[in-house]
Amino acid sequence: MKVLSLLVLFFSSLFLGETVVNNGYQPGDKAADFKLKSVDGKMYSMADYKDAKGFIVVFTCNTCPFAVKYEDRINDLAKKYKKQGYVLLAINPNDPAVQPADTYELMQEKAKDKKFAFPYLVDEGQQVYPQYGATKTPHVFLLDKNLVVKYIGAIDDNSDDASAVKEKYLENAIAALEKGSEPSPSLTKAIGCSIKAKKKV
Repeated sequence: MKVLSLLVLFFSSLFLGETVVNNGYQPGDKAADFKLKSVDGKMYSMADYKDAKGFIVVFTCNTCPFAVKYEDRINDLAKKYKKQGYVLLAINPNDPAVQPADTYELMQEKAKDKKFAFPYLVDEGQQVYPQYGATKTPHVFLLDKNLVVKYIGAIDDNSDDASAVKEKYLENAIAALEKGSEPSPSLTKAIGCSIKAKKKV
């Protein structure tokens, strides 16, 4: 009987684990930390930032036209909110075998050319983005200092023209956290290119 109970528990955990991977996080969920290599060759995790008030995790890439349009905005956000205690970590989830312009070497070139003010990390093996539930580049996850997800979605409401933005979803969400309240909305639709996943054999 004990063996049967253990088997049920084992298969239940497998099923539940798959559900989390497929659906990703929702606002209110506790996010898992990660340890990923940046373009400077160093490994980064959220645990490295003991005094952080929160984390802005952005799934982005070299190649997607939407991601390219947001590069400067992401860089500006990293600089602005670093002063307020928020750490921006950008993760490239694309498989370079599927999207050759997203190799580690080309990520290094991009970061140098654009003078990125944040760690630009590579999701080697594509383990992190499914866990978070990222589907687009860019796709943003705002976490508080305890790694609780507070906002998921788009950076703002105008991917084409930064000067025409009316709703700064991410910045509004951070402002809500600063006031001790919950962001509203806490979930918006990410606009961008689909993540280029390794083809399953």
